[in-house]
Order: sequence, then C-alpha cells, then structure tokens
Amino acid sequence: MNTIQATGLTESSVSRREVGHLAVWSVTSAKPGNGVEMLRDGSPDTFWQSDGLQPHLINIQFQRKMPLLELHMHVDYKLDESYTPSRVSVRAGHTYQDLKEVRVVDLEEPSGWVVIPLTSESWPHEPLKAFYLQLAVLANHQNGRDTHIRQVKIWSARTDSNKTLPCSMATTQMSMYSTVR
Repeated sequence: MNTIQATGLTESSVSRREVGHLAVWSVTSAKPGNGVEMLRDGSPDTFWQSDGLQPHLINIQFQRKMPLLELHMHVDYKLDESYTPSRVSVRAGHTYQDLKEVRVVDLEEPSGWVVIPLTSESWPHEPLKAFYLQLAVLANHQNGRDTHIRQVKIWSARTDSNKTLPCSMATTQMSMYSTVR
C-alpha cells in the first residue's frame, strides 16, 4: 500500500511527454455538465463528478501500446471535501477484460497534483507498456459517495529517433542525401 502526497507538477524531465490527447477517454458515470471532457479541459476550476455507486472508473484507451511512466491527477480536498478520493487504484492491460492492478494509492487530504508512478518498483526506469489504463476511485474522504477529479494527465516515455540511427544526420555528407528531389 502506498501513501502519496500531492506534489507540484514539474516539467523537469525531458525524457517524457503528455499523451492523454492520443487516447479515447470514458467514465462509468457523470453528473450533467461535469462529464469526461472536464478531465482534459486544462482548467483546475472544472471537474468530473461521478454519479452512482463506487468504484468510479476513468477508462483511458490508446490505439497502440504506449510506454507509460506516470499518471498525474489534480484533486483539491479544500474545495471538494467529501468528494475527494481517499483511495485509488490504477489498472493496466491490453483490453478491459485483462486489466491488472498496477498501484493502489491512499491519499490524505490531497490538494494539487498527485503523481502516481506507473513503473515497477524494481525497475523504476522501465515504462509500463499498455493499450488500456483505468483509474478506479475506491473510496472518498468522509465516506463520500460521488467523486470530483479536476484533471488527469498521462505521461509517456519520449522516444528519441536519433538513438535508433547508427550514424548522425548532422554531417554535411549525410545532409546532402536527407531530402528527395
């Protein structure tokens, strides 16, 4: 069981990129006006609000297998109180039917970005490769029923095309042949 505190969102790592825009997003339920689109609108003032019984699920499906490093979730206990998640589970797999639990995280009154690593503890630099990612809200603070999540971002390993080439394209000789006439 991991306890992760809310941290500041930093863009310091150049070896990763946000790939949420490449996925199809769905949720198990939503109140009118607070749907899945609020998770990706870039505003911490809007939120997705579930409507129904727990667990509340956010499903993220990619067209190809993605090397995933981190899931960032913006929540705010000061504003949302009993709507704030206190326990979440991250699951990954090829399809909805073969999801395996990657992490279970307990949150203690989080305010801001919560960073959930998707890498293995024994291999922290090896990304999780999956087509399908699911964020499940298992419990809320103060035994709340519905949940508020303000933003979700998915970070992937950046692939550097220069590393796969056996030679450098920066030389004069190579640049002569880099375009087609």
